[in-house]
Amino acid sequence: MIRFENLSKTFHMGSAHKIVADRITAEFPPLTCVGLLGRNGAGKSTLLRMIAGTVDPDGGRITIRGSVSWPVGFQGSFHPDLTGAQNTRFVARVYGVDTSDLVDFCEDFAELGEHFHQPIRSYSAGMKARLAFALSMGIHFDCYLIDEVTSVGDAAFRTKSQAVLRERLKTSSAVVVSHSMGMIRQICDAGAVLENGRLTYYSDIHEAILVHSRNMG
Repeated sequence: MIRFENLSKTFHMGSAHKIVADRITAEFPPLTCVGLLGRNGAGKSTLLRMIAGTVDPDGGRITIRGSVSWPVGFQGSFHPDLTGAQNTRFVARVYGVDTSDLVDFCEDFAELGEHFHQPIRSYSAGMKARLAFALSMGIHFDCYLIDEVTSVGDAAFRTKSQAVLRERLKTSSAVVVSHSMGMIRQICDAGAVLENGRLTYYSDIHEAILVHSRNMG
């Protein structure tokens, strides 16, 4: 369960300002996959980062029941001088999960071969994306935060990523940001539309997509 209470967030850029959250009050129920919809620049990724705790709101609060992932596929916490395996062990210790199990899962899932034991700074963008997604899926959370990540890698890796994500969502919630309405329809039960700083929750994802489409004209 994720509850927003009078949540406010505004970005100031000189004399201009952008309202992301205008005293939002809403609740995402447990064991529900919510598609977060809104036009480009509406603040969907910012809202996701506020849920994750990496961006602070200006006012109000977010109450979370259960464990919530970092944004799935996030690569910003990798230490470039450590190997993929060492970064994986570090994450395992931080989140209190079995180190060997997480290392084995990530090494197998990311398909990096010998690069898994080489420094992150030697990785291509695609290699980092595969390891980041593997790390996200290797730890079981009550709610996953997903922001356009199953598009990483080649077709075979995307298929495998979508399959493991669907498996996780059998027993977990998610908040999903994606430009692919096909993906939203496939994996989301409900929707929330962010428009002009206001968030409206819909228990039917198809209704949320319809409202979003109307907003987009």
